[in-house]
Amino acid sequence: MGRFDHYIAGLMRAVVFEDGQVVVSEVADPEPGHRQLLVAVRAAGLNGADVTQARGGYPPPPGAPTTGGLEMAGEVVAAGPGCQRFSTGDRVMAVVQGGGQAERCVVDEPLAMPVPESMDWESAGGFPEVFATAHDALFTQAGLAMGERVCVHGAAGGVGVAAVQLAAAAGAQVTATVRNPDSRGAVAELGAHAIDPAEFTDAGPFDVILELVGTPNWPANLKALATEGRIVVIGVGAGSEVTLNLALLMVKRLRLFASTLRPRPLEQRAAVARQVEHHVLPLVESGRVQLPIARTFPLAEAAAAYEYFAVPGKLGKVVLVP
Repeated sequence: MGRFDHYIAGLMRAVVFEDGQVVVSEVADPEPGHRQLLVAVRAAGLNGADVTQARGGYPPPPGAPTTGGLEMAGEVVAAGPGCQRFSTGDRVMAVVQGGGQAERCVVDEPLAMPVPESMDWESAGGFPEVFATAHDALFTQAGLAMGERVCVHGAAGGVGVAAVQLAAAAGAQVTATVRNPDSRGAVAELGAHAIDPAEFTDAGPFDVILELVGTPNWPANLKALATEGRIVVIGVGAGSEVTLNLALLMVKRLRLFASTLRPRPLEQRAAVARQVEHHVLPLVESGRVQLPIARTFPLAEAAAAYEYFAVPGKLGKVVLVP
């Protein structure tokens, strides 16, 4: 019998949002349903979407947990009916629609990925959302190919450092905009030419631009794109309202994509997980990609972690550890 075979449901601690404030409260344990895993969380990443939800700007999809956290890693406590791949004691990580920043979390089994033996819990907890988002945006949405030129805006954040490494591993020529000059050297070591955001237009033209910042980079993004270039918008933390020159879109035959993971149907999110598992986890196991950790916090200090997340200039992920 495994360590979790005698698990009994009760109460647990979880991040809860109350009137725009981040608090840690006791809530009822989740219970796994059909094809769901109950996971004892060892680490959970913090993302921009969590901060937006805490402020009331990003409500969870219908039926999703209202507690915080869109990614986590841990050990399987129990498997619901119909689970076929994972069982009690397995190390798993996943992108979830909520509830990851807690002592336990329910995960749809198709979303779960195995945690490589070489990966510690802190890295695993901050890995799924950023690498899934970056891989989906660069390759599924934009179709980035070997030898193409890509610009990653806001490259010092979690998705940015993931995107830089994935693009470099695929043989692309990577330029990364990094506002904090102290972080540019570390981003460059991940495989990019790291520059000040004001310089990116002159550094082009680019076949693909990954937009993680928003308003400040427009309309320069269109000018910096090569003919038949693509832009993928997956972050608008600095603003979401822009003016587009449609004639320039037409003349250059440009394509504009925009994407989020959270609202997608389970089947689509599971497909993203399989892409990450098949194409990205081997890079983790070979040491070609890593997850820089800016700082870890105990779950009890979640409010401080959310405040630190908003501090500019850090490199990598903020991770909560129950």
